[in-house]
Amino acid sequence: MLKTYINTMWTLGLLKTMKDPKYVVYSDHKIVMIKDVYPKAKHHYLVISHEDLAGIKDVKSKHIPLLEYMEQKAKDYVTKNAAGIEFKYGYHSKPSMHRLHLHVISTDMQSPSLKTKKHWNSFTTKFFLISKDVIRELKSEGKIKLPDATECERLLNQDLKCHKCGIALANMPKLKDHILTH
Repeated sequence: MLKTYINTMWTLGLLKTMKDPKYVVYSDHKIVMIKDVYPKAKHHYLVISHEDLAGIKDVKSKHIPLLEYMEQKAKDYVTKNAAGIEFKYGYHSKPSMHRLHLHVISTDMQSPSLKTKKHWNSFTTKFFLISKDVIRELKSEGKIKLPDATECERLLNQDLKCHKCGIALANMPKLKDHILTH
């Protein structure tokens, strides 16, 4: 029981962080944008919906305007505060934190918090759902087809590959050294 309670408390961390002024970079009536507490790149933000949606699995066609708004606010912030830096905008197929949130992450993938293969693969494989693709799929299909639990595990456990050139590397230290060459 205690383990379940602790896991539940951890997964609700975004709800606490989105109220902490030291992390909040933008807020309005629909969303809060925060600096990621454990960034996986030099620039890593989360755009969190005020609407109580547990995650991407709960998004329906009626949420298209919200997703478009979240992405646009992220792009506005990046344009103003990190001009010239390349970013990816997307959602984890199976998020570990409660509340719908859009990752806004620079493609340098340089951070002390980026430690494991699962961290890496959660942003560099099809586990990471590109925001514009999610919106397009909702518009054309009326729903998002998410990978099942087995496929998510397979994606997170893939061999390490550079996200820029595709070269395979044996471990995280070698990968982190390699990506500095790009």
